Amino acid sequence: MSTENEGTAVPPAPSAPPVPVDTPAASPQADTAMPSGPPAPPEQPSAHAPSPTTAEGGVPHAGGSAYGAPAGSGPAPDSGWPPPPPPGGPAQGPATAVYGADGPGGAGPGAPWGAAYQQPSAPAPKRGRGGLVAAVLVAALVAGGLGGGLGYTLARNDDSSGSTTVSSADSGGDFKRDPGTVAAVAAQALPSTVTIEAESSSGEGGTGTGFVFDTQGHIVTNNHVVADAVDGGRLTATFPSGKKYDAEVVGNAQGYDVAVIKLKSAPSGLKPLTLGNSDKVAVGDATIAIGAPFGLSNTVTTGIISAKNRPVASSDGTGSQASYMSALQTDASINPGNSGGPLLDAKGNVIGINSAIQSAGNGFGGTSQSGSIGLGFAIPINQAKYVAQELIRTGKPVYAKIGASVSLEDTTDGAKITDTGAGGSEPVEQGGPADKAGLQPGDVITKLDDTVIDSGPTLIGEIWTHKPGDRVTITYERDGKTRTVELTLGSRVGDS
Repeated sequence: MSTENEGTAVPPAPSAPPVPVDTPAASPQADTAMPSGPPAPPEQPSAHAPSPTTAEGGVPHAGGSAYGAPAGSGPAPDSGWPPPPPPGGPAQGPATAVYGADGPGGAGPGAPWGAAYQQPSAPAPKRGRGGLVAAVLVAALVAGGLGGGLGYTLARNDDSSGSTTVSSADSGGDFKRDPGTVAAVAAQALPSTVTIEAESSSGEGGTGTGFVFDTQGHIVTNNHVVADAVDGGRLTATFPSGKKYDAEVVGNAQGYDVAVIKLKSAPSGLKPLTLGNSDKVAVGDATIAIGAPFGLSNTVTTGIISAKNRPVASSDGTGSQASYMSALQTDASINPGNSGGPLLDAKGNVIGINSAIQSAGNGFGGTSQSGSIGLGFAIPINQAKYVAQELIRTGKPVYAKIGASVSLEDTTDGAKITDTGAGGSEPVEQGGPADKAGLQPGDVITKLDDTVIDSGPTLIGEIWTHKPGDRVTITYERDGKTRTVELTLGSRVGDS
């Protein structure tokens, strides 16, 4: 799937201008004066009308290509974190997406409004059809005359009463919206949703969204929304009421693309949004997204869950940030600025954090910043909740891992354990989970529990939906034979 990094221009896709539909010319009869007698009957119309790179322990490393993008050739990447920028190029397979926020509000330049459009000459209509059009016009005028005359007569007869009164079915007053309607959910959730402005020490930054996580003033959002303000930058969070608070980063998880900030001088009476259960979400369930698309704060959009467990690798285009997720896919309109905002179910429970959008490039309008095409991706709230709690507790993220380096090349066959580890290290960590389970270089992992694994990034995203210590079943192929083994996931602390 073709994607672009947020805020990075993409070569315009070739396109053809729309072909205008021929418009029949008006019949000459329509322009002539109306005869005093009945119209003549109309004349009847004729009857013949990418090279392999690795991620150790499920954590992407430098040199890895973005999932879904063809990889170049080269040695296995270094084992350090964060992973490198995914190389550009056409993508296939599972989605490689672009962050849905973190740019200044506003779209790029497009075609000028009111640009002239020359309608091509239309062939003259058949004479018979012209007669039909004229007859219809005459009938309409006659009907209009009758209606006008009848209305005048009725009004005149009604004048005997001395006055007329126009009344409305509604006499005003409060209008109560039933629980479960979009309006009711929005009214409940909006006061706990904030617009975040992040600015680096050099003045660069953008706009995103977050939501109240607890009464202490912790706000959950995306890592890429606040990344500019992590080292010496400035953060503010503005509520729909207009009240703005300075904030600070408590912790950020680059791989998960989750961050927690805290309001300075947090007000009392904060109402955290209720967290749902993303494991129980079903395809077709209604969704409601809240955010600040292109800087338009407190915007509410609706849709459904289009798919679950969608493997997505996303990047902000700077080369320093990449994340992997097994995402909830929704067609609710999500645009740059929605990132970090809540994805709600029909009852107002948070089921995900809006994080990325699929890009269609800029083939129309000349914009350099992508917008919604109905393919948005959210981090499941069950995963985000665990990450946020760890960030609040320790300030650092904790990742589950299997202790093996897998290829990040574009493939649909599975996640292959590489022959050489990142930075020349061993491809299977000695004493790690994979080593204890008997996995070897060259093994191709095809399933994790009941989830089909078609590539390395898919495996990483799926592993990260678990917690360290979880026991999982790995299905893999070796020498043409399928084998199954159980292992206990290990842990890795921090992004570096």
